[in-house]
Amino acid sequence: MTHLIELKNVAKYYYMGDNIVKALDDVNIIIERGDFVAIMGPSGSGKSTGMNLTGSLDLATKGDIFLDGINIEHLSESELAQIRGQKIGFIFQSFNLIPNLTALENVMLPMMFQGIDKTGRTGKAKKVLVMVGLSDRMDHYPNQLSGGQQQRVAIARALANNPEIILADEPTGNLDTKTGEIVIEFLQKLNKDGKTIIMVTHDPNLAMAHAKTVYWLRDGRIEKVTKKINGKWKTTKQG
Repeated sequence: MTHLIELKNVAKYYYMGDNIVKALDDVNIIIERGDFVAIMGPSGSGKSTGMNLTGSLDLATKGDIFLDGINIEHLSESELAQIRGQKIGFIFQSFNLIPNLTALENVMLPMMFQGIDKTGRTGKAKKVLVMVGLSDRMDHYPNQLSGGQQQRVAIARALANNPEIILADEPTGNLDTKTGEIVIEFLQKLNKDGKTIIMVTHDPNLAMAHAKTVYWLRDGRIEKVTKKINGKWKTTKQG
């Protein structure tokens, strides 16, 4: 069976003069359909780089990255953007909403790049905004919304093209505890509905409470992998 996402011996290096910064070094990650995966690590561990590579936002310096069996290292930027737009929805810590677009227009935007006509975009955007509880905020601009409402717009935007994968980067990082719990509950519901969730976090409690598989990153390498099997955690050391 083809893995949904696979990183094989992946490294990401940045060259700064005579110095090489190894943001990731010889990393192997496998993500199966329907999993809820946390990529865990402290600041500087390489988890943001790992997110960018796992989400096909960047290419590796070395190694191979497969998305649904396709080696993305061999794709052109336009091909990569197309497959990414179809398969992955992104939720960012800073929301990344466009300030001069309404909630509805922000959610419609990803569909434009997939060639969906305006009528189709509008109908789908309204549907997902209702799904996240924002039926009365569709015409509001980001600065007219609370942080929790902005994050729900970001979730609706991530769902716009009905992707198989939701990649959430510190999804509760800019939210109060109660609102953060609501966002996590929504991600869990999406997972139960069949979506594959990849959550990047520095919070081990969040990772262990909600994920089924946790990759523990430190200094650009995976220290261990923890999987929940029959309700019990099993840890495998790496490297």
